[in-house]
Amino acid sequence: MHSLQSRVSQCFQIIFPDLSACDHPRASQASLAQWDSVAHVTLLSAVSEEFQIELDDEVFESLTSYLLIVSFVESQVGDS
Repeated sequence: MHSLQSRVSQCFQIIFPDLSACDHPRASQASLAQWDSVAHVTLLSAVSEEFQIELDDEVFESLTSYLLIVSFVESQVGDS
């Protein structure tokens, strides 16, 4: 299964290994203490690499939850 959401979840699993997959859809900077600035950069770098997309500064700062990241990726590459 390589749906867009599962690929984003794989990125989350790499950065937040203690977070269960069923909790990914509710994950956000506000809800995860470990989602600090370093984790944010690392997570979005993983997403950027996974989907071969560029993230400009404005978008980078706004992607503060799993759902926002999935929505952004869908807008860039579609649901694959």
